[in-house]
Amino acid sequence: MKSKTSKSDRFVIIMAGGRGERFWPLSRQKTPKQLLTLLGKRSFLQTAYDRVTPLVPARNIFIITNAVQAPEVRRQLPKLPKENVIAEPCGRDTCAAVTLGAALVGARSTTGVMAVLPSDHVIPEGKKFQQVLADCFDLASRGQVIATIGIKPTEPATGYGYIRTGAKLPAPQGAKSYKTPFFKAEQFVEKPNLEKALEYLQSGNYRWNAGMFVWSFVTITQGLEKHQPDMAQACQRWFQAAQKPGKLIKVLAKEYPEIRKISIDYALMEKAQNVVCADGSFEWDDLGAWPALARHLKVDAEGNAVVGDFIHIDAARNVVFDARTRHRTPIAIVGLSDSIIVQTDDAMLVAHKSQAQKVRELVAKLAADKRYSHLV
Repeated sequence: MKSKTSKSDRFVIIMAGGRGERFWPLSRQKTPKQLLTLLGKRSFLQTAYDRVTPLVPARNIFIITNAVQAPEVRRQLPKLPKENVIAEPCGRDTCAAVTLGAALVGARSTTGVMAVLPSDHVIPEGKKFQQVLADCFDLASRGQVIATIGIKPTEPATGYGYIRTGAKLPAPQGAKSYKTPFFKAEQFVEKPNLEKALEYLQSGNYRWNAGMFVWSFVTITQGLEKHQPDMAQACQRWFQAAQKPGKLIKVLAKEYPEIRKISIDYALMEKAQNVVCADGSFEWDDLGAWPALARHLKVDAEGNAVVGDFIHIDAARNVVFDARTRHRTPIAIVGLSDSIIVQTDDAMLVAHKSQAQKVRELVAKLAADKRYSHLV
């Protein structure tokens, strides 16, 4: 049986406004993590775009970013219509971005179904991901459900939120069984401690919350009306303004700074009763900080993950990344373990892996110091 959604009625919103500060010194305000090429030959954003183009035409893909990053986004995605790169006037968390995305989709098609996806995740198994996403598009087009893609945990990770799943759902009436199993989403759970994470892993009833959502325009607007009426009213105004792109820019510039800052998880997902969880059984990584990169690079006999010319004595389990574009010289270390060494043309980072999350604090300190603010 054919899917209820044709390609012309499918839309993708890629969220690409993050700062990715934990990947400093490579990540900067104008080129944050999603615009970097750390693995392969395409940036994370380009790869996210490549993953959805077999399912959705370029004219139906929107990138929501900010004014500083918009020029580089357009440069990296030349086949995307320029007007499909939308710069938020200021950061207002994910609920505002989702609301804006819904307005953009509704202006094109009130029968549209939209996926909201991050721009900086690693998903090596593109075809498996596309199968899950296609099934989510179909399910979301058939009824008033919010579909979220939950990733099967492979370890007791404490850095992710979780989704507790309930009963497996049958295929909708009149549809063939999907290749993707769907479950009732019972509860969204905050990042757990190690003991809880181990419990979640062993139970088999939890999935990592990957921040991927699929819903119809009708379903998301009804959800906002019920749980976030202010956002629903903003969506209606932006929907009207989006008929003329020039008008939308003016309306957003005026209204966006006043919009409440709240995540879509708090605003809608934790309150809604119509959420289903698709089983994301593909390889996935959020790449939260430099140590995570080691999972995707070849390691030497001592467990060092290296990009660049590297020589060592008694060094183990380090992440070494040479991003210099000129005058690359060997990086030599002695007796150093479990560390991060990143070299760019104008800065160098040396940190212990266990302190990788504090790179954000370092970036804030650099930004506050006139001598170093240009490095941010």
